[in-house]
Amino acid sequence: MDITDQLGSMRAGDMSRRAFTKSLLSAGVGVAAVPLAVRKATAAPEDQATFFTWGGYDIPELFVPYNETHGELPNFSIFGGSEEALTKMRGGFVVDVSHPCNSGLPRWVQSGIFQRIDTGRLSNWGDVMPELVNLPGNEADGSSVWLAPFDWGQTSITYRTDMFEVEGEESWDMLWDKRYSGRLGSLASGGDAWWCGAIKAGVPMSEIHTDDAFDKIAAVMREQRPLIRTYTDDTTTLEQALSSGELVAAMTWNSSATLLQSEGVPVKFAKPKEGALTWVCGLMIHKDAPNLDRAYDVIDSLLSVESGKFMINDYGYGHSNSKSFEQFDAETLAGLGLSSNPADILEAGHFQVPQTQEWETKMNTLFEEIKSGF
Repeated sequence: MDITDQLGSMRAGDMSRRAFTKSLLSAGVGVAAVPLAVRKATAAPEDQATFFTWGGYDIPELFVPYNETHGELPNFSIFGGSEEALTKMRGGFVVDVSHPCNSGLPRWVQSGIFQRIDTGRLSNWGDVMPELVNLPGNEADGSSVWLAPFDWGQTSITYRTDMFEVEGEESWDMLWDKRYSGRLGSLASGGDAWWCGAIKAGVPMSEIHTDDAFDKIAAVMREQRPLIRTYTDDTTTLEQALSSGELVAAMTWNSSATLLQSEGVPVKFAKPKEGALTWVCGLMIHKDAPNLDRAYDVIDSLLSVESGKFMINDYGYGHSNSKSFEQFDAETLAGLGLSSNPADILEAGHFQVPQTQEWETKMNTLFEEIKSGF
């Protein structure tokens, strides 16, 4: 089967993203070079809901119930970072469902462009873990929420165990190791990188908004800048570079290490002695959603056990449906760095604290300057 045939099989749901990626890697083809979107926006049927999300969530495996009900997948629009997504929607871009994370939740709610979710319209809501619902800014009242939690996990360091020599314990210092200058990578969004810089700088999450914290974090990010070969929010770019050996370590989410390990690449997802960055992401409905009924079907599909099993097994992320974890034994979950109790993972790391829009703007502006060499 050639690459074109395989791409068609993946789009039709007959081939998993993992199998498709493995085929490309074995053929020496970069995943980032192949268009993985299920459907071009110009060909999108108007009667299907549109899901505005991160790359990697626009795949058939997460929409089995939706596809069974409607005969095809939702439309997809992809963003590189949640700040980019919010800015685009503030500018008039209307979708049905979007996919922010907990650190931006209060600002997304305050934007006035979303509606509360009626949890009574979600068949899977009864199995959603309450620990993930009660987030700052969600104002959950039992029958409605702003955000339906979907996925949760960590931002840490994926590194080649055969190329990177760890000195002592695993640490955020690994991404500041001058021995590997030009062979280190990082997520480009300040929503991850700046917060990880705070951990490196010893800044408590509760103090990240202060002027002193800005100075400390900026200093360590400027120190790191000459060492970084690649800043990108395209995780497949980081995965391909780690697979080829172009990079020996990179800031990633759980999924990158899980995918590469499944392909036999000798990598590990570090457990930094200072703690990893932890997060919860979820689903929100636009106030002017043109396909409201199908927006609820998108959310229900993503909250299903089928989607949760895929997220845990293939991406190494936690899922909000407690029944998803019943598909795995404790040893398997531990091997993925997960637990059926999200508090075990979230409380062990540094959980992002929501900040103001002014802070986000200042942080992103400064981080862009640093990446540009200023």
